[in-house]
Parts: sequence; C-alpha cells; structure tokens
Amino acid sequence: MKISLLQLNPVVGDLKGNAQKIIRGIQEAGKEDPDLIVTSELALLGYPPRDLLLQKKFIEESWQIAGNIAKDCRAAPPVLLGLAQPNESAVGRPLFNAAALIDNGEVTHCFRKTLLPTYDVFDEDRYFEPALGAQILHLKNHTIGISICEDIWNDRDFWNRRRYQADPIGNLAASGADLIINISASPFTVGKQQIREKMLGSIASRYHIPLAYVNQTGGNDDLIFDGRSCVFGSSGTLIARARSFQEDILTADLQCTASNRISPADFTPESEIWSALVLGTRDYVYKTGFTSVLLGLSGGIDSALVAALAAEALGKDHVLGVLMPSPYSSTGSIDDALALAANLGIRSTTLPIKPIMDAYDAVLREEFAGCPQDLTEENLQARIRGTLLMALSNKSGSLLLTTGNKSEVSVGYCTLYGDMCGAIGVISDVPKSMVYRIARWVNDQNQRKVIPEPVFTKAPSAELRPGQTDQDTLPPYDLLDGILYRHVELHESPEEIVKSGYPEKTIFQTLHRVKAAEFKRRQAAPGFKVTDRAFGTGWRMPIAAKEWYAD
Repeated sequence: MKISLLQLNPVVGDLKGNAQKIIRGIQEAGKEDPDLIVTSELALLGYPPRDLLLQKKFIEESWQIAGNIAKDCRAAPPVLLGLAQPNESAVGRPLFNAAALIDNGEVTHCFRKTLLPTYDVFDEDRYFEPALGAQILHLKNHTIGISICEDIWNDRDFWNRRRYQADPIGNLAASGADLIINISASPFTVGKQQIREKMLGSIASRYHIPLAYVNQTGGNDDLIFDGRSCVFGSSGTLIARARSFQEDILTADLQCTASNRISPADFTPESEIWSALVLGTRDYVYKTGFTSVLLGLSGGIDSALVAALAAEALGKDHVLGVLMPSPYSSTGSIDDALALAANLGIRSTTLPIKPIMDAYDAVLREEFAGCPQDLTEENLQARIRGTLLMALSNKSGSLLLTTGNKSEVSVGYCTLYGDMCGAIGVISDVPKSMVYRIARWVNDQNQRKVIPEPVFTKAPSAELRPGQTDQDTLPPYDLLDGILYRHVELHESPEEIVKSGYPEKTIFQTLHRVKAAEFKRRQAAPGFKVTDRAFGTGWRMPIAAKEWYAD
C-alpha cells in the first residue's frame, strides 16, 4: 500500500485558501499514484481554530467547501481530510474533531478523535465530543485504524503515567487494523520530535503494524509546527520522513521501502529553536497582514539574536533596527548595534532620547521634588523607547518585535509599556543562557561574526543608570535559568530545588519575582512557544494569589 501525507501550512480561518492548498497537494500527490492521501488535523480550518469553532456559519461553510474539494478531486485517490464535524445529537459538545473520507467526488464517512486534551495549550473539551469505539476504515482489502493526534499519545507501555483510561491505538489493533494512520497538528517544542519518533516506532513494533503520522507545519499565533511527518514499518523502523519546518508531500510505499525518502533532521537544540523561530516569525508577520518589522537595537545579545532571526525570516530589506541611546548608553553598545546592523545588512536609524528625558524631568520636577532618582526614572527611559518604537510602527505599518528573553520575562526584569511594547515576543520562551548558545551557533553557521564578539563578552546591562549590569539585580543567568527551569517547567517546590544544590535564599527570591511579575506577563505580547512550559496560552497562573510556599 502507498500513502501520501500532505504536510501543509494552513492559515487559521482561511477556508478557501486552505482548500486551494489542499487541492494542489492532492493533485501533486496523485502523480505518485497513492492508495490514500492524508491531510493533517483540522487542515481545512487551520489549527488551532480555537473559538472560531463556536461560529456555526464557519463550520457550515467549511462543509460546503469540503464538498467542493470532493467534487474537484473526483478523479483523485481517496483522501482523509481533517475538519470539524457537527454533532447532530442533542447531547454533548457541538462538534467532533474528525477526518472525513473523500472518495469518488463525495464525503462518504467520518472518523472521530477519541482523546481530547485539556492541558497546556489545548482545550479541546471546550468544543468537541469524543469518539466512541475504534475508528476503522476498510480500503482495498486493508483494515486501517484512524487516529487523530492525542489518540496516539497514550500508549500504555511507552509512558510511565498515562493521562487517559482509554487506549485508542490498542483498540485499533484489537479491531484488526493492519495499518494505523494518525493525523496531527502537534506543536513544536525543542526535543519533541525525538520523543515522538521513539514513541511511534515503539507502537509500530509492539503491535507489528505499520504506522503513518502526518503533522502540519507553520506558525499560528504562539504555536509553531515542525512538520517532520513520518512513517514506520511494522518492525518499528523509520521508513520515511518529511522535511522539517516547511511544507512537504511525503509518499511512502509500505512494502517497497527502499524508494521512500527519509529527509534529514537536525535535532540539536540550537538548530531546532532557530528554525522554529524563523518560521514562527515569518508566519506571524505574513499571516497578520504585515510585510516588514522593526525592533530596538541596544547592542545586547537579545536584540542581536532577534534581529538576526528577523533578517532570516523576512529578508534584510524588511527589517529596521532602531538605536535609542541615552546618556547612560556606552559607546561600545552603540558601536555593537551599528556593527550588527551592517553585518546583517538591515536598515538602522538612531533616535537619541536625552531631549525627551529632559522634557519628562521638567514636567515632573515639582511632583518629584525631594525624591531621589530610582526605578521610576529607569522605567521612564524604557517607556520613552517603547513610545518611539510604537510611533515608528504606526507610521510605517511595520510590526514591532519585542526582544525580551524567558529569563527576564519570568522574573519581571522588563518594563510594562516600555521594552514590553510590541506585537510578538520572538525569544520570550528562550532562556538567556540558550540565547547565548543560539547566537554562537548563528556565527558558527555563517562562519563569520555576524553578531559582534563584544556582544558575547560584555556584562549584560539595561544601561538605564551609570555602571548598571543585570547581575546587580539578578543572580548569574546560569544559576537563574536552572532555578527557573525546575520551578516553571518541572513544577518543583522550593524544597525540591534546594535538594538539587541551589542556594535557598536565591530560590525564594527568584520564586517571589516570578509570582510578582504575573500581572506583567498577563499584559505581554504573545510569544512563540519552544519549551514544554511557556508563558502563553498554556500558562494559567492567578494574579491575586498568595505565595503558598512562603509560609
């Protein structure tokens, strides 16, 4: 049997555009004469559609368009199309997460998702009713088990702790399936594909059943999808893999595997995160209707990496770097920012902020009389810069990128309505220590110092007062990132973190900062998710809450 997997990059809500993309994919795949063509999860709607699913007219139109796809592809092989199926029953949620079979110009049958995740970024129980029983497709003397995304992530032998009682894949095997297909929209996190392939191979091997997995690619809001659709033989061996972080059509022959393509995949964290953020940035900009971006260039490592990502994603002619020196900005930082812009070939402009600082001082002089300078004046500088960047964004129609990293966002080392201004946090889920690693990787890949060497070696600083460094306020970043990883991603208590060897005083200070910064993060720009626990749609911490661990 031969299967074609359509690894496409849908736009959420663009039913007509997604349909055209799917039709082109079906036509291209048809040249390989497959027995079945398969799209990714909810491919017609774009994933994740979120509350668009509550719009009945949207669902109705999707089914009209699905019918049009069926008619246009009448001569094509059968197609499994991901979409949302209305629940005609008077009981349960209004929809099923489904795969519709298109054959001979008609939608002939629907296969439904069983396991509906409600953790992290997922909230499918809000919209969908679960399937009951094994979802089986009989096609050309084959018994094909159909599963959708989460259905395959609950294998009883692979995971130490299963999230659900039901085992859809076990049920498919028990129902006589001789092939398992999983249509997915599985968001990227660093290292996930290796786990994914190990899990899929384990399932195929244990049941002695070939397994085909199709994933979407592209960026939609805070989520990035890496593609890397793949097929495993009944021995659990990888026999085909699609390309990483780009659209692809993968056709795999389950019997004559020698002709199958296994595209290479670089699993190093620096490469994965770089590729994900380039794709996420490009899609966020284009899918929100923009063609160019701007960002503040401070001469530091964070803005340097974001500028490099933006230039790669959009092209150097579509990126503007804005220098906004104050009296506290070092000559070195200005020189580094200008050198970076020149190395990347992006445009730059310089807007000194001292005159605006002086104007603020004059207006506030009477109210601030007798008060020493403190964080207030530092925040004013950041807010002046934020206002200038937003003005340039408004005037030019360019989208503003924020440059804060995960370490800073975690502990609130950022200024609300200042450096937090912007439309998307490109590296807001990348810890500071990883920012340095990726930046070094960028220079290594280019075999030249795209990011100037002093950016790596000088002490990180916001340069909002004389002689300031980040470590005046924060622990060293390696120490801070270790504590944050255990607290944010592993959910460890202070006592558990202490047992790992971290200083108790630093732990409690850090956790207090994380809690106190919750109100800032609630107002922050969305940021691309690249770790298992990001401050985005999957983060649901209360603001008005007591620090339970502080007693």
